[in-house]
Amino acid sequence: MSYAADLEFALAMADAADRISLDRFRALDLNVETKPDRTPVTDADRSVELALKEMLATQRPEDALIGEEFGISGEAKRTWIIDPIDGTANFLRGVPVWATLIALVVDGKPVVGVVSAPALGRRWWAAQGEPAETTDVDGSLRDLKVSKISDLADASLSYNNLQLWDQAGLAETLLQFSRKIWRTRAYGDFYSYMLLAEGSVDIVAEHDLKIYDIAALVPIVEGAGGTFTALDGPLTPESSSVLATNGKLHAEAAKGLTC
Repeated sequence: MSYAADLEFALAMADAADRISLDRFRALDLNVETKPDRTPVTDADRSVELALKEMLATQRPEDALIGEEFGISGEAKRTWIIDPIDGTANFLRGVPVWATLIALVVDGKPVVGVVSAPALGRRWWAAQGEPAETTDVDGSLRDLKVSKISDLADASLSYNNLQLWDQAGLAETLLQFSRKIWRTRAYGDFYSYMLLAEGSVDIVAEHDLKIYDIAALVPIVEGAGGTFTALDGPLTPESSSVLATNGKLHAEAAKGLTC
């Protein structure tokens, strides 16, 4: 089945999201609140999600929606999953590493993914059966390919958030694994996975995620030739600890980051 039309629509949603989020980035009157889970939310998060929800209601009325800020709308075989601003903490502090994540999931499988990071001038996307692609800052288009690194000693790992590894009781495991590899960094949020898809990072592992943090990333990583699973097994809608690699390092990384 072709998802080309859905990808085109997802890219149009990303255009709309970019216009709203960029207008509010570093705004002096940005409204920031704390949600019950103690994570921040801004008026930009809500405005982006509402705008995309309206687009879906108009152009894909039969599809369901899961959004980070306003929850679930409808129930269908096809579900759009949206994180209006992934990296809200960066957004509200003026750090440009944040993005809108848009995914289409069909029968439980992510088949379309768009990650749009307008403050970086970057966008990444993929649809099942099509190559994963990106636009660079200069606007040029290129296919995404994961690295060919096959030895842990040559590998680069992004672990994203040290505190969450500590809370998961795996901080010492992460430290031990870091001694086996070439380089560790915490690029954070969506960006680690996009660097993996570009071949600049070889392993990404992270804890305490929700479906809207994950869904859009999967088609892009897999479309670039990588592997995306839960840290301890197959990826499911309930997975919160994930592992993404270039494929060649997946088994070793899974073993090293869980033992």
